[in-house]
Amino acid sequence: MINVALLSKWHVHAKDYAKEASENKDITISVVWDENRERGEQWAQELGVPFEADLENVFSDSSIHGVIVTTPTTAHTEIITAAARHGKHIFTEKVLAPTVKECDEIFSAVEEAGVQLMVSLPRLTERFYLYAQKILDEGCLGNLTSVRCRVAHHGAVPTEESRHGWLPGQFFNKEEAGGGALIDLGAHPIYLSNRLGGKVKAVTARLQQTNGHDVDDNAVVIVEFESGALGTIETGFLSYGCPDQLELYGTEGTLLIENREPRELISDRVEKDGLIMSDQLPKALPSAMEQWVAAITKNTDPTITKEDIRSLTLMNEAAALSHKEGRRVELSEIGKSYSAITK
Repeated sequence: MINVALLSKWHVHAKDYAKEASENKDITISVVWDENRERGEQWAQELGVPFEADLENVFSDSSIHGVIVTTPTTAHTEIITAAARHGKHIFTEKVLAPTVKECDEIFSAVEEAGVQLMVSLPRLTERFYLYAQKILDEGCLGNLTSVRCRVAHHGAVPTEESRHGWLPGQFFNKEEAGGGALIDLGAHPIYLSNRLGGKVKAVTARLQQTNGHDVDDNAVVIVEFESGALGTIETGFLSYGCPDQLELYGTEGTLLIENREPRELISDRVEKDGLIMSDQLPKALPSAMEQWVAAITKNTDPTITKEDIRSLTLMNEAAALSHKEGRRVELSEIGKSYSAITK
């Protein structure tokens, strides 16, 4: 049994991870810590577990085997490296850290401690992505020429109750969140595009602050892949009723996916194209948390990799620099180049 501590309810997905952990037969939630004591005590009471105000006491408790981190993003590096030094396995909300330099610090601490680290990049385990990857790998689209991926919602559209909309106010605090729509919701189209398009050469980005927020609430990134293909990453907190969209275009085919359901394949390389039936899709992979548990208990290799995790932050950092300086940014300008990524 893996005894875990829940570290902070800052992120909107904290409750989701707590629910998944509580439903996993190999995990027991043992304690809650939160930088906001009132919030943490209430959460601990809801879960029927103790609250611990001193994080060092959590880390020093030998009965705690792992931590689930949903703290402010900018606190990830300090908390995750400390957890690793104390021999705790780590499951964390995306992104791992705001900068590539911090990611590398975390990787070093994790490797030295010999613990398992998992970042939740959930759509890499879903059937629609696995189908898209299969279609590409089998050459059904010919040479990939363009990728478009959009994930957006209306969480920052002001309401009578809140000028921030239904998202919590802390999501718009740059000192805590480290960024806005792109670093959070935009993670999904970034890591999907990274997998499907391959290694990225350069980006040009525009991060808008539409409603006077401290962070971006609407963003677009134009991606240049090393293969010569182009990509468009779109995200935001201002789009009501917006469907998730993934479009792959190649020299011999097109694949259209909406709301995580493949809709249509048009290709000269398949016997029968057109509408896609659900029985044509691959089986989903185990979730990020299930893969984390398997890595701890069975020493298996997760399908969500160090390169997926690091490249997500690399793209965010390059996009932020592109917006700030109003120019095209090559990824080799940020931290180490792709070729230097250690496996």
